[in-house]
Amino acid sequence: MKNTFILPFLMILLVTAGSFHASAQKKLLPTSLRITVIDGLGNYVEGATVKLFTSKEDYLNTKNEVATAQTNRKGQVTFKKLKPVPYFIDARTEDKNNDGEGVETQPLLEGRINKVNLVIE
Repeated sequence: MKNTFILPFLMILLVTAGSFHASAQKKLLPTSLRITVIDGLGNYVEGATVKLFTSKEDYLNTKNEVATAQTNRKGQVTFKKLKPVPYFIDARTEDKNNDGEGVETQPLLEGRINKVNLVIE
């Protein structure tokens, strides 16, 4: 008789704990975007300037960027504490850029490190 009451109670407790953990994890982890910049041959591009924009108009006019950073030796840059929205990415070096390539991300997943590979030529 006791087991019939304990089992449903344990199930409710597990579901509640799992929901609390997922909710707490979203609040603890900032929404981030890690961009890896590579060239046409697949090599990492170090020192590329990467800018994020929230609208196509701002991207096309290169104004009102949300953030700017330079890639490290692995061609990576990570932007943290972003809103879970789509972003337009501009990446360039002195002789390479991503003009005409796919520059808009999908809406970022909240509380996650979102990852994008970007080719510049």
